Amino acid sequence: MKRYQKMSSLYAPTLKEDPAEAELVSHKLLLRAGMIRKTAAGLYSYLPLCWRVLRKIEGVIRDEMEGIGAQEIQVPILTPAELWEQSGRYGAYGPELMRLKDRHDRDFVLGPTHEETFTDLVRNELRSYKQLPVTLYQIQDKFRDELRPRFGLMRGREFIMKDAYSFSASQESLQECYDAEKAAYARIAERCGIKALPVVADSGQIGGDTSVEFMALADAGEAELVWCDCGFAADTEAATAEVAVAEGEAGELERVHTPNAGTISDVSALLGVQESATRKALALIDGEGRATVCFVPGDHEMNDVKAEHVFGDYHMMTDEELRDAGLVKGFIGPVGLPEGIRVVADASLKSSEWWLVGANLANYHYRHAQMGRDFTIDEWVDVVCAREGDLCPHCGKPMHAARGIEISQVFQLGTKYSESMGATFMDEDGREKPFLMGCYGIGVSRMVSAVVEQHSDERGICWPVCVAPYEVEVVAMSVNDDVVWPVASKVTEELAAADLEVVVDDRKERPGVKFADADLIGIPYQVILGKKGVAAGNAEVKVRETGERFDVPFAELSQWLRDRIVPARA
Repeated sequence: MKRYQKMSSLYAPTLKEDPAEAELVSHKLLLRAGMIRKTAAGLYSYLPLCWRVLRKIEGVIRDEMEGIGAQEIQVPILTPAELWEQSGRYGAYGPELMRLKDRHDRDFVLGPTHEETFTDLVRNELRSYKQLPVTLYQIQDKFRDELRPRFGLMRGREFIMKDAYSFSASQESLQECYDAEKAAYARIAERCGIKALPVVADSGQIGGDTSVEFMALADAGEAELVWCDCGFAADTEAATAEVAVAEGEAGELERVHTPNAGTISDVSALLGVQESATRKALALIDGEGRATVCFVPGDHEMNDVKAEHVFGDYHMMTDEELRDAGLVKGFIGPVGLPEGIRVVADASLKSSEWWLVGANLANYHYRHAQMGRDFTIDEWVDVVCAREGDLCPHCGKPMHAARGIEISQVFQLGTKYSESMGATFMDEDGREKPFLMGCYGIGVSRMVSAVVEQHSDERGICWPVCVAPYEVEVVAMSVNDDVVWPVASKVTEELAAADLEVVVDDRKERPGVKFADADLIGIPYQVILGKKGVAAGNAEVKVRETGERFDVPFAELSQWLRDRIVPARA
């Protein structure tokens, strides 16, 4: 007889109230449903129900990886710092990298990712192009010393991640590996019940030139993205959208009095123009110490990630630095800037001839500033955040905005790690060449939160069958009589024998408590047994996600549930 779980012995301590520490829906519900418990900031224990969900997600991942020929291994979490020094990331990664020393005073890191370890593993083993391509992966804990760990499993200091690395002899082979992983990641999200968009992304600390993130759409998502009906989608950090810029008025340069109008909204209201017809000036010191003013459309913001790519380790000017540079806060413009100021502008303004700008004089702006006549731009850059209404770079239609939870990402690393770490192979002509690498990561524990964000309601979690901790919960209204409980026991055994994953609520609790916990925990199908139904020979079956209820004869119950559950399994 296949085993089933009794609620009376299940370690799932539920909570009636939302914990004060929890902000996101997923964080609240995973705590309340007895699935996780906090050990310290950013550190959580996975309790039995959550662990079953994690194992199902990992099973989907392993199945898809096997389908594309990726091979599972396991490397140490603890990594010698010298490998990170070889790649150049030991100093560059920042304080998020957890560093420690052993008893011999040797430096180690707790891996947030494992590019260095995998590259070191293969550099003395894969010696010929005939052995390539190879893709290796693992599923293990990772560590990042987050400044502000929050949102439960969404942003922790320890988390479960699947990371894979491909090693190829040619760009064509790398592209094939990358495409295979990208397609597998789309299937993994779908099989786990997550609606996700593949979006163009920034490569961040990983490096490389080509990257796509899979974003689970959720109002609570940390990432901002734009997407188009044509299928294009991008993280706002990486999107290169066409900004709809309003043109200023043509005419002779005119200085106008704008008292106390030191913000774009102030200027727009005072002069009666659209914010997109104004130009926002951002004064900064770039990574080389140069005083720089960057102009962007008045209704857009500069993106920090894009700006770092352009300006390096920059910072916005302080009030003191503004004064030293001869700049007037709130009234900076390109006409008559002090000598030595580097002038750059977002590429979206390149086709705009007439600008409304600050006059570099307190309480004054210029109308009708003409590019070429009144000012010039030293360099055009891409630094603005794409936003709703900007035009799609693929089809030219206005884009939509959304928020998303990053659940996975794929990268083409090229030779970033193989060159720095001396990982080479012999090509067909007998020449040593660095591997062309790809990197592919999935936040396994983060996917649990993403599922709950998309599949929950005011009563609790609504697990999709594919990742549910159990598929059926038998809710016995009474466990102290000779009418309901004998039938509940028999039904539970029959469902388990029918290869369904079953938990039975055998607790001596009031029906209201059992119903509340059943909805909170969110098993997909609830089989409710009371005296009236038992007398009629029927079970009441409630579909958790839709709330639909069905009266099903006991003789048909196992097959009725199998017909709905088995096709829905991942």
